[in-house]
Amino acid sequence: MASPADRTYSKTHEWHKFEGDTLTLGVTKFAVDALTDITYVQMKPVGTKFAAGGIVGEVESVKTTSDIYSAVAGEITAINPALSDNPGLLNSDPFGAGWLLKIKVTDKAGAAGLLPSAKYDTEIAH
Repeated sequence: MASPADRTYSKTHEWHKFEGDTLTLGVTKFAVDALTDITYVQMKPVGTKFAAGGIVGEVESVKTTSDIYSAVAGEITAINPALSDNPGLLNSDPFGAGWLLKIKVTDKAGAAGLLPSAKYDTEIAH
């Protein structure tokens, strides 16, 4: 499955979808496949401000707990409420209903290190 071309990707397997100064952040199918069954999702609260590369939450699976990072600086404006009751949405629809949070971007400089979908797909194929 090719990663959607309407977003960019980090080497830590988060996807970043920019719409103006708003960013929707999630984890890639490659990441959820590696984690297997996701059992719990915990994001920092709405209003949390962070620097580029900052930890914005964590995802727990039957295998491990993984930190979630944002490539850009900003402030959390929304958390996906559906994940509280159904963290498995990350497994079934990581690029759609399984989004993690929305961020008001305050500094987009960190986005320069993100990969377009084709490059990300090439990286994870090796």
